[in-house]
Amino acid sequence: MHRIALLLFLITLGLGGYWAVDRFPNFSGKIEELLSPDSFQTLEVRYSAEGIMEAHKLELLSDNAHVFLEPTLKFVPYLLMDVKYIRSQDKTGEGVILWGLVDGEMVVNTSTWERTHGFTDCIAANATRQEFKIMNALAARGGAWDREGLSKFLNIENHILDSWIDSCRKKSLIVQTGNIYRLHLQNPRLMVIPETKLEHWLVTKPAKKAVRVKKRYRTAQIEAIAQAAFGGDFAIRKTKEIFLPVYSIVVQNPDGTQMTSHWNALNGKRLPVLPEGS
Repeated sequence: MHRIALLLFLITLGLGGYWAVDRFPNFSGKIEELLSPDSFQTLEVRYSAEGIMEAHKLELLSDNAHVFLEPTLKFVPYLLMDVKYIRSQDKTGEGVILWGLVDGEMVVNTSTWERTHGFTDCIAANATRQEFKIMNALAARGGAWDREGLSKFLNIENHILDSWIDSCRKKSLIVQTGNIYRLHLQNPRLMVIPETKLEHWLVTKPAKKAVRVKKRYRTAQIEAIAQAAFGGDFAIRKTKEIFLPVYSIVVQNPDGTQMTSHWNALNGKRLPVLPEGS
């Protein structure tokens, strides 16, 4: 009886932990923090906060009444995936993908920090491989196409095409105007080579006193959307969580309010606002 009770307790504990991780990504982050080692891997800081503030002084300070406050350095989590894919009919490509665990987008090039646009919506919608076929077909035509064009391009039976289109519409991934279907995204960028141009070294950073931004997405979510987006010949061999160093630069306004901007410490360029609670 004691063994059965223990087994039931462990099963309940496991299911409860899975539910908590699935419903609350930050819960898993807290667990990881408790179990994390004394150091973590991050892309190297190549620009100083002082250098960025000086270079963008005219942009950030309207006049002498605006002043800089002490900047802070934060580390934003990314998933580094070792992948392989079909590059051409007779050649396999191998490389890495860097995917944001906060913004949900793939980094195309680390030098420019060029990123995709639209995968965040796809993650939220749990987009499937079939739905990506519709979206990629539309993307190949500039974002819009009629039903006849889609049917010929995908070469599938009408009832299958209708079910895929209906599924995309229900998830607000595409919209219909007359006989034209278009992506329900502003300036979408989903069709990219599944490989990040990574031109920078990883370094090891002591975890003590380092401010790490909370993850918004789980590793499983990123892996699932990558598999759906890049097709059956795409394979993820291994994954690792790394970080991007980001400066939060704060300007004190004359009325006492503050304006915060975020800057990539790898290339010195401005980033979009980080999520609340970061």
